[in-house]
This record gives sequence, structure tokens and C-alpha cells, in this order.
Amino acid sequence: MADPAPSVRPEPLDRDSARPIALHAAVDGYLEHVRLERGYSEHTAAAYGSDLTDLIRFAETRAVTGADGIDLHLLRDWLWEATERGLARATVARRAASARGLCAWLERTGALPADPAARLRAPRAKRTLPRVVAAPAVATLLDALQIRAAEGDPVAVRDLALIELLYACGLRVSELVGLGVDDIDRGNRTVRVTGKGSKQRVVPYGAPAAAALERYLGSARTALLAAAATSDARGAAASTGAAHADAAHAVFVGVRGARLGVRSVHRLVAGLLADLPGSGPAGPHAFRHSAATHLLDGGADLRAVQEFLGHASLGTTQIYTHVSAERLKQSYRTAHPRA
Repeated sequence: MADPAPSVRPEPLDRDSARPIALHAAVDGYLEHVRLERGYSEHTAAAYGSDLTDLIRFAETRAVTGADGIDLHLLRDWLWEATERGLARATVARRAASARGLCAWLERTGALPADPAARLRAPRAKRTLPRVVAAPAVATLLDALQIRAAEGDPVAVRDLALIELLYACGLRVSELVGLGVDDIDRGNRTVRVTGKGSKQRVVPYGAPAAAALERYLGSARTALLAAAATSDARGAAASTGAAHADAAHAVFVGVRGARLGVRSVHRLVAGLLADLPGSGPAGPHAFRHSAATHLLDGGADLRAVQEFLGHASLGTTQIYTHVSAERLKQSYRTAHPRA
């Protein structure tokens, strides 16, 4: 089999040269840059790629096919078109950020003499308060999972450990499914997490999560892997050697023996939260929001919560102080006789 063709990176354009770079090649080079040099996750790089592919589409309607054809007017018209199409303000804001990143990189590499997106502005994304599940509701949910797991079903035991760890550590779903067995220090009750930008942090977890993990890692995970191997031997499922090798190191695995995926966790959490009160997305992030809010409600320091969550900016963590304040207002309006 022939060797795969090497990836093509746009060569920096000499500022004194008239040789332009095709816009699609510029975008390919920028995406390679954010993956390999900036350490962005595949999810983030894919979002940038989607935005910039749409920019290429729009530019071609204006007969612009080279990176040198990008200017501030074209970028503003592109964002205006997105707004007219009814895209959310958060999406338009992200597209503006994608364009600014591309243009800044093209200037730094010499592909453009100046950054046309330096003055590009987009509407601020509307910041809504995240969904937070009340502590008693979380306890009730975990009690129900405990009862289900008591019957010994390996999937139920796994689900209990998964939700306990998700809530105990305030993990992002990508961090959760990316965990390896070696990332868990069962003696010290800590987990090593690889977050955004490949940054690592160590997060503690408590006794309930420890008990659920011990049971899952001690028996249920082995049972899931063994059942999957038996199924493969009978020809009922086909898996690559690479998938098996990855699953051997993964903490959470599915019934087919592969590393559990993000979509599977989303389905699990959506089903668990469907009947609970509260508005907002019923996904794994709700447990992250809940963990952060409950920590602050319990008196945790804001900077400690920032480190716990792996936020690069304290401003991102401060949204949870607003959540706590809003919850206090709601309690006041409900309970105070003079509210």
C-alpha cells in the first residue's frame, strides 16, 4: 500500500512577492497550526474548520479565492449574512473569533501584509446562566443509580461510577471519556485530567465516588471487556486491534469493549435529567455546573474552584457566583415573609 500523501501547509508568502495563497490552502495550514502547535482539541479544531469552510464558501460568492482577497468589508458582510440567516449570536461570535485567528496567523507567517480582521467585531454572545441541579436532586439521582447497581449489572455499576466521578470532579465530558486507568490514583483519591489545550490538572474525589470506582474497576469493567471479547470471538462484533488496545487503558468502556464515547454519556445523562426540574441543556455539563455551584455555596474559594474546573480565566469561573446569587434571590423570594 502506498504511503499516505503528506499534509500540505501553505508556505509563508514573502512580503515582496506577488504570489498569493489559495484561501482553502491557507485554512488547511491554519487548522494544522492550531492542532499541532497550539494544542487545540480535535473538537475545537473541527469547529474552527466548519466556520472557515463557510468563510471560503462566502468568499467564493464574491469571486475571492485567494487569502490576499480577504478584507474587513468581506468579513463584516460574512458575519452579517450569518446573522440574517438566523444563526445564534454565540455562533456568529465564534465565527468572528475563527476569522480573527486565521487572519492574525496569516499576517504572522507573512501571507498577508496586514491583519484585515484586527478591527472585526461581532455581537457579544448572550450569556445565560447554566443549568444547575439542586444538591438534594443530585443525591436522589445517585441513590437511584446505587439501587440499580446493587443488582450487579456491569452497565449499571459503570453508570454509577461514571456519574459519581463526573459530579465529584466537575469534569468536562471529553475529560471523562478520555481518562485512562493510570490517571486514577485510588490511594489518594485523585484523578489526573487532561483538559483544553492538553493542560493537565489533578482533581480530588470523595468517598462515594471512591466506593463506586472501586466496585466498577474491580469487577464490572473486567466483565464488560470479557463479554465484548467473547462476542468478538463469535463473530458478532468486529473491532480493530487498535480499538482493543485503547480500551485496555480506558477507564469507561461500553458493552462492545471499546472506550465509551461522548454521545453515549450524553444519552445517559439526558435520560437521568429528563424528569428533574430545571431548564437548560440536560447534558453532562449540567453536573459540572452543579459541582462548581455547590462548591461555592459551601464556601469554597473562587480561585480554588477555578483550579478545580481547569478554567484558564477567573472570569469564566465567576459565572457561578452569579448562579449562586440568583439561587439566593429565588430562595429569598420564596421564603422571606417580606420578599
